[in-house]
Amino acid sequence: MEPNEISVGLDIGTTKIVAMIGRKNEYGKIELLGIGKAKSLGVHRGVVNNITQTIQSIQQAVDEAIAVSGVQISDAIVGIAGQHIRSLQHSDYITRPNSQEVIDENDLEQLENQVHKLVMLPGEEIIHVLPQEFKVDGQGEIKEPIGMYGGRLEANFHVVVGQVSSIRNIGRCIKSAGLSLAGITLEPLASADAVLSQEEKEAGVALIDIGGGTTDLAIFKDGIIRHTAVIPFGGNVITEDIKEGCSIIEKQAELLKTKFGSAWPGENKDNEIVSIPGLRGRDPKEITLKNLSKIIHARVVEIIEQTFVEIRNYGHEEAKKKLIAGIVLTGGGAQLKHIKQLVEYITGMDTRIGYPNEHIAGDSDETISSPMFATAIGLLMKGIEDKNKLKVREDSEPVEPEIEVDQETKEEESTETEKEEEKVDKKSMFERWSDKFRDFLDNAE
Repeated sequence: MEPNEISVGLDIGTTKIVAMIGRKNEYGKIELLGIGKAKSLGVHRGVVNNITQTIQSIQQAVDEAIAVSGVQISDAIVGIAGQHIRSLQHSDYITRPNSQEVIDENDLEQLENQVHKLVMLPGEEIIHVLPQEFKVDGQGEIKEPIGMYGGRLEANFHVVVGQVSSIRNIGRCIKSAGLSLAGITLEPLASADAVLSQEEKEAGVALIDIGGGTTDLAIFKDGIIRHTAVIPFGGNVITEDIKEGCSIIEKQAELLKTKFGSAWPGENKDNEIVSIPGLRGRDPKEITLKNLSKIIHARVVEIIEQTFVEIRNYGHEEAKKKLIAGIVLTGGGAQLKHIKQLVEYITGMDTRIGYPNEHIAGDSDETISSPMFATAIGLLMKGIEDKNKLKVREDSEPVEPEIEVDQETKEEESTETEKEEEKVDKKSMFERWSDKFRDFLDNAE
């Protein structure tokens, strides 16, 4: 088993930390080799607020995944979310020195690098620069400019920005847990890879990932990411409301929510009662399921309405920007009973629950195809994709000089070899960004 075939996705959430080890099988599906899960201590609303506890939770999840898979791992691709994440639209252009040459990847790289130099607010850093549409010499609506002729290359970008300190803290936790950082990905983008189909992205779709501490939103239209947002509420706030409203401890509130909770209060009868054991010999508490549903309903409505404001801000009500595929719900909060019906009622949009099982090999455990693991599976897919790109480049580059030897003279062969060396030296943007990020973390300590 080659080590670069295997990848690791690490989802550092507010309620749980999940480490997934996997690789692609011969059918292009994800074969899960090991999964580790630990209670997340030290993360609040997607942001690390206790380094020591977070390191322990990461180590516990990673050790469990290694024990199950029997594979040693050295790096992981990590998801980032939290209320500090914001996104903005930006347009930029480059003027090419020679318009008689076709546009290639280097031109796109140069344009993206230019966006990375944008001046951010103090304490912020660019996480993703996602190109949307390109313009070549004023000709718009170009999705793929490579291979075209032109002097001026212009593009609209979706730029995702986060706090330097939060990114640095995540990097520190990964490093202290004995892993190196293979890359950082925005969590709603990872979840989108795991649960959305290409047809949905083309038609227009809003992915709502209801996690423990935050609710993440990613909007796609014409196959392109159009809008991202992080709402600082999630499943934990619902649990907190149940705890306060029923005067019970958090553990009982969480159990009540998952076992008996419903987002639609109309279905429960007044005489449906659940009994909660009292603390240290006290009398048990009786709670009506109708009241429980009312508490959950009030908070879920608030989360959905805030998310719907973001969908409207994107411009869903305009005919050109209409999201035909509606909404896809994923994350742990999507498992709440009747949440699909409530979302449809509030937004008036078609809704489905997103399960990440279509990318997983058939022999995997059924529980892993739960919406709760969408982000971890998306991160694992991203890690495998990045390693495959690297492998393809490494495999393809040394082959070319051999073909040239048979066809060209010795002089041309030597110039070709020089060109090949140049190519090998040119790292991909992702690798350079990873290197820069590692240096940044090393210098931070």
